[in-house]
Amino acid sequence: MIYIYYSYLSKENHESLLKNDLPKFPVDYQEKIKRYRRWQDAQLSLLGRIILFKGIEEIYKHNPYDKVIKHTKYSKPYFDNDLIRFNISHSGDIVVCALSDKHEIGIDVEIVTDIEINEFEEQMIKNEWNRIVLSNNIKDSFFDYWTQKEAVIKAHGHGLSIPLKSFEILDNTTKIDEEKYYLKEIKIDKKYKCYISLKTDVTEISIKKYNINPII
Repeated sequence: MIYIYYSYLSKENHESLLKNDLPKFPVDYQEKIKRYRRWQDAQLSLLGRIILFKGIEEIYKHNPYDKVIKHTKYSKPYFDNDLIRFNISHSGDIVVCALSDKHEIGIDVEIVTDIEINEFEEQMIKNEWNRIVLSNNIKDSFFDYWTQKEAVIKAHGHGLSIPLKSFEILDNTTKIDEEKYYLKEIKIDKKYKCYISLKTDVTEISIKKYNINPII
């Protein structure tokens, strides 16, 4: 089973998050959050960690606050000596977190906006680009591919050291170094594209919206 948690930014709840949730985390992380100039950037980072730890509490019945998040040399976060794999992404006003105790996983979410799509042609394989420009909805098609590619490189673990143009997405699968990766769309919000990627074709997915300190 793959578990996905998501949450939205809330300006009204920001001070409450800083007061009640931030102190639960290590001091160095607290200082990092306080250095953000924009409350939105601070909250996106903090919400990612909150929903990750809430997921661990609910799903695996572990105390996550005794766990230390480390990073590989490619900046992928992980828990040392722990079977729980996770990945976090955010865009616009939404944060998503995917968890698994069996598979390395990548997740990416992107808000669908008006951008100069032609500027990204060099990031796509020719066949992918042709499918994008010939599609009925060029913007939707572009963001599908972009989000899929980002999810794959996050599942692989080497991040942007892998050129997006070095592998082709075809029928929700791709290969990197002869390893096959599967993709599945996660439909959370019509304004966003979201995909997960794994090395196995997993169909069982639980999606939960998490309301942080809702205002009553």
